[in-house]
This record gives sequence, structure tokens and C-alpha cells, in this order.
Amino acid sequence: MKISDFCTGLQHIGVPTNDIERTKAFYEQLGFQLIMQTANGDEQVAFLQLHNLVIETYQNYAATMQAGAIDHIAIDVKQIDTLYEKAQAMGLTILEGGLQSLPFWERGIKYFIILGPNNEKIEFCERL
Repeated sequence: MKISDFCTGLQHIGVPTNDIERTKAFYEQLGFQLIMQTANGDEQVAFLQLHNLVIETYQNYAATMQAGAIDHIAIDVKQIDTLYEKAQAMGLTILEGGLQSLPFWERGIKYFIILGPNNEKIEFCERL
């Protein structure tokens, strides 16, 4: 199986922020709707959606405030455990301690992040 066999589409684009309220207001002005707001430890997290595009913004006070500030692109996947094993077998550079989980959405998520050739972060994420 190829990695693409596990992928179902774009899940979200991760945008760090120093001011989550300002960021939410900006995207809402563009027509995005707030579909979830939560916390990940001390970070406030908001998901905003415009049609099939979702932006995850999180207030970490570490936004670079310059071009190239998007932190990651997340791909929606199925069978994350099997995909993770495949990524390991391929020798991909896996970041942040490997396979992770968060209590987002109804039943949580599982995800892992790899490093691309330009130091871009690509997250593979499955809603459980």
C-alpha cells in the first residue's frame, strides 16, 4: 500500500497566533465559521471553516509574524496506526514523539507529523 491509499483529503491548515480573538475575527470577516473552540494545555485552539477548508489556529505566542508563518498542513487519513507503521518503515522523519492523541472532536483524534524536504510539517490526522 502507498501512503496515498490512507489519505482522504485536506483536513486543516495550522496557523499559530499571538492573538486568537483577532485571528478568529479576521477569518470570520472572510466568511469562515467557528466550528470548535477548545484548549490544548495552556494554548487556546479554534477551528474555523469555509466550505471544505478548515483552519486550526492556536494561541502559542510564538507566531513569527512574517511570510511563511503557516505551521503545518494536515491530511485527513484512515487507519492511522497502520499508516504510522508504514511511515516508520519508509524511514520518514517523524516529529513530536511519534503517534499522538488529543481529545478534540467527539471521540478524539490520533495524529503524527513528518518533516518534509523544506522543513515543512505534514500532519496525518484521523478523527476517531
